[in-house]
Amino acid sequence: MIKHEYIHEGIFEFEGGGSIEGLKVVYHCSEKPWQKGDERKVIWICHALTANSDAQDWWPELVSPGRLFDTDRHFVICANMLGSAYGSSGPASVNPKTGKPFFFDFPKVTVRDIVRANDLVRRHLGIEKIDLMVGGSIGGFQSIEWTVMEPEIFDKAVFIACGARVTPWLTAWEESQRLALEADPTFRECASLKGGEAGLRCARSIALISYRSYEGYNATQFETDEDCLFADRAGSYQRYQGKKLSDRFDAYSYYYLSDSVNSNNVGRGRGGVEAALSGVKADCTVIGIDSDRLFPVEEQKFLAKAVPGARYFEITSKFGHDGFLLENDQLTEIIAPLLA
Repeated sequence: MIKHEYIHEGIFEFEGGGSIEGLKVVYHCSEKPWQKGDERKVIWICHALTANSDAQDWWPELVSPGRLFDTDRHFVICANMLGSAYGSSGPASVNPKTGKPFFFDFPKVTVRDIVRANDLVRRHLGIEKIDLMVGGSIGGFQSIEWTVMEPEIFDKAVFIACGARVTPWLTAWEESQRLALEADPTFRECASLKGGEAGLRCARSIALISYRSYEGYNATQFETDEDCLFADRAGSYQRYQGKKLSDRFDAYSYYYLSDSVNSNNVGRGRGGVEAALSGVKADCTVIGIDSDRLFPVEEQKFLAKAVPGARYFEITSKFGHDGFLLENDQLTEIIAPLLA
């Protein structure tokens, strides 16, 4: 997939207040550019929290030439979320007034802001119809919100391991991660984008536990030495994953994206969740994961019931919420008929 940048001319107003000029959205798409009259199907992928817009990078078994989301045969596109560390406008961006990163001067970001920015890219490219939109986790939040916001644009949509409104359970997990960032004294100093690095590693460790499952950890992180004095394999894995994220992400972007999760409520200002979902016109497929403890399957079953004509499928995984990134064969079996 090829990387591009879209710069919005004019002012972008944020739902929670504040605005910026020259909003930037980084996106990746199929190598052959989109043009009016193009007969390829448009597949729009909405990415998860710390992923980037290069879906072929983090979902290679599904997004590649010859795979389910064939980048040669279809026009596949993914836009980087506002607030992310991967190039779109956010707290890590340079504030033109100071010549330094915005840090906490950047406006708070909501899921609707992210979707509105995505839609600016769609309009810029001249795409009038999206044949299939797919999103998992916070990418699912975007997908749901977008089908409500612009119901005429989408032919089909797939919502994976997500919900229509943030739950207290999810809010508690996100707040715990932000507390880890706040506990790092360098975080509020805003001296550099390395601020809060130790806190970010801790936040990632907390997040991983919510993404995985008892069965998954026991299957992959069990001690091989039955006589070991202190078990440390899982602990070493947590530290490794924390450092891995802090090497590629910054604590400020993580804070903003984590906070955006709490804004997820498709029914806000629309008469409630069920009223909002009743207006969806896309042919929707909802996929739950049997071991997902972050978004239990009752959330996806509710979605399937509330969206007119939606179908529900459930995949099996040892790996909890992260199953949507790992159970590629099961996802392909469900989604492939939608592209036939």
